[in-house]
Amino acid sequence: MSRRNIKGWIHGLGTALLGVALVLSASPSSAETLQQVMKKRGLTQENLLAAAKTYTPTGGRDEFIAFASGGQSGHVIVYGIPSMRLLKYIGVFTPEPWQGYGFEDESKAVLNQGRINGRDITWGDTHHPALSETNGDYDGEFLFINDKANPRLAVIDLHDFETKQIVVNPVFQSEHGGAFVTGDTEWLMEPAQYAAPLGGEYAPLELFNEKYRGGLTYWKFNREKGKIEPENSFAIELPPYSQDLSDFGKGPSEGWAFVNSFCSERYVGGIERDRPPFEAGCSAKDTDYLHVVDWKKAVKVAAAGKVKMINDFPVIMLETVVKEGLVHLIPEPKSPHGIDVSPDGEYMIVSGKLDTHTTVFKWSKIKALIDAKDYADTDPYGLPILDMKKAMHLQVQLGLGPLHTQYDSKKGIAYTSLYVDSMVARWDYINGKLLSKIPIHYNIGHLMTMHGDTVKPRGKYLVALNKLAIDRFNPVGPLHPQNHQLIDIETGDMQLLYDMPLPLGEPHYVVAIEAGLLKPRIRYKSGTNTRTGEISEHKTRAGEERTVRTGTKVEVWGTLIRSHFTPEIIEVEEGDEVVIHLTNLERAQDQTHGFTIGKYNVHGSFEPGETATVSMVAETPGVFPYYCTEFCSALHLEMQGYLLVKPKGYKAQVGKLMPKDEYSQADYDKQVATNVETQAIIDGVVGFITSQNYQDFPDVVALVEDATDQLGRAGVAKKRSEEEAAKGAWNSATLWAGQWWQYQVKAADIGLRAKTYLEQHDSKTVK
Repeated sequence: MSRRNIKGWIHGLGTALLGVALVLSASPSSAETLQQVMKKRGLTQENLLAAAKTYTPTGGRDEFIAFASGGQSGHVIVYGIPSMRLLKYIGVFTPEPWQGYGFEDESKAVLNQGRINGRDITWGDTHHPALSETNGDYDGEFLFINDKANPRLAVIDLHDFETKQIVVNPVFQSEHGGAFVTGDTEWLMEPAQYAAPLGGEYAPLELFNEKYRGGLTYWKFNREKGKIEPENSFAIELPPYSQDLSDFGKGPSEGWAFVNSFCSERYVGGIERDRPPFEAGCSAKDTDYLHVVDWKKAVKVAAAGKVKMINDFPVIMLETVVKEGLVHLIPEPKSPHGIDVSPDGEYMIVSGKLDTHTTVFKWSKIKALIDAKDYADTDPYGLPILDMKKAMHLQVQLGLGPLHTQYDSKKGIAYTSLYVDSMVARWDYINGKLLSKIPIHYNIGHLMTMHGDTVKPRGKYLVALNKLAIDRFNPVGPLHPQNHQLIDIETGDMQLLYDMPLPLGEPHYVVAIEAGLLKPRIRYKSGTNTRTGEISEHKTRAGEERTVRTGTKVEVWGTLIRSHFTPEIIEVEEGDEVVIHLTNLERAQDQTHGFTIGKYNVHGSFEPGETATVSMVAETPGVFPYYCTEFCSALHLEMQGYLLVKPKGYKAQVGKLMPKDEYSQADYDKQVATNVETQAIIDGVVGFITSQNYQDFPDVVALVEDATDQLGRAGVAKKRSEEEAAKGAWNSATLWAGQWWQYQVKAADIGLRAKTYLEQHDSKTVK
């Protein structure tokens, strides 16, 4: 911002706002009518109705927040419903530069938890997110996400939407089933997928039946610490079927888990070995196996030590699984992809991709068969098999390629995706009746309703996760975005409302939570290491900034605030190890600062109150500017500094930075006069705010706190300018007076934001 009078700046702002008001109040004849817009754009009334159902006015908030897997990006995608506005990408298994994830030392430490066999894994394939639950419903505290390619799970804290932990599965080589949580999130279940020797050992495919295995991992979650506890977790060995999606029981089926599978034929392909492909042999039988797991009993078996240690991880071996009666099998339609327990816990729905039917199992029937040991057969590994017809409630023919099911808030109503038909079916799973269908564009995989896999579905909306976009969006080359389609399910007929392109990986599954259940913080306690939640030992307050050399290590403790770094100059020597700890001193929300050093791949993002570290080895001598990468204020571009890396053997040179008498007493007096006028305007804004009920608005309270902080800094700069003026040092006095004014401008900016907020949110404040 130039040094113009702030009165003029505020007057200009007021003039602009008045112009907007005049346009809005103009007569209808001076603006386009709704009918004219419809005609010009070729819209129908149905189009307008759909738009009205998704439109979220400026400043408005969405009713639900969705968390989508980011597929091959290794991230999580966050968007709002019904607006379908993208809100954030959360870095999980791969670096995410905007948030500095994988660049600051603290987030590098989280990514390093995901190293496998000493190797950095630079990508992930996120598939199935799961929200933490209390009493079977989402509680808005944590999000869990899996990496299919390199079997890992991550914990994301929804108090700040940051990844806090990554755990690597030490037993299995792949997984697809993702993360599934118990009703109170004390355990997470992670099914394996493609069978392999346990622990990563080698065995030839000729020993597939003998040496290859599937399985389940049960991870203990400590909610208080927000961490998975590998030391208290365990796995279950299963036959070499490809385990897939899963769900925990509810109500009467609580304490049990349900895991479907494919390729129970245990077929091994190999075109190069003159054998038909995997897909031919893995879909030859009419049925695969639904695994019914007594997981609560398994917890007791593991605690009793009836395990084998594999890579220092306890595994309940298959022989013990059979002996303890931990797993029962039920034939299910072949190649299923989804096992979904009804909100009341009485029904389990399975669909086979190569069948037209969706099958509903009934828990009371399953449990009666188990209790009576009424088995139809055993599999080759000794697991008991229940009779499919005896365990089944009913089957409904829905269409071609049924995949995944979600539940409505209306009892007995479910929605199933039909991949081949490219449709969503709405049906009654209790009475076995197809109710309606809606076409989807194209090849829908998963679908999701609001809280649709909890004990209390909310209904209202459904999101179809479509694999192909084809003709839905502007062409952007051979690789198309995914297409998430929003559907209104609240009315009698399903209505397609919105097409949303997602251009980051292939999202497989989404969960959506009522926005009001999320309570994210807007700032950290000053000095927080956000990855651990603890106060960093490197927390730095204003005035504590320093640079310390120990041998060839140079360590910097610095701060960031609008609009400067302290220190602004860092001097090191070629070959030094450079460690820079930075604390963001801001208290207002959304006042993030970035820090980057060009050509050294050094970057960080520092949210209000955060302390984080970036480090490097100064291998290349030269002059390297650093700057704030977040547009943080009017003087954002001036928020800069220099890293000076002296070559070895460099001899110092002497120069001067600016003429001695650049500014005069007249310049100083002029700046001080401007500052006095500015303070009068600030006092007026403060008077307005304090005359209102601003304490009722937490956002305004935070702004007031930040403005007060800026004014405090203005007072410090004012004192310095007066000290320099007393000595007749007009250069320094004028510059410090300018800094005093800059803090005033920042305080005024914050104060005006607070004033505008009050005017927009409380009619009693409008004058």
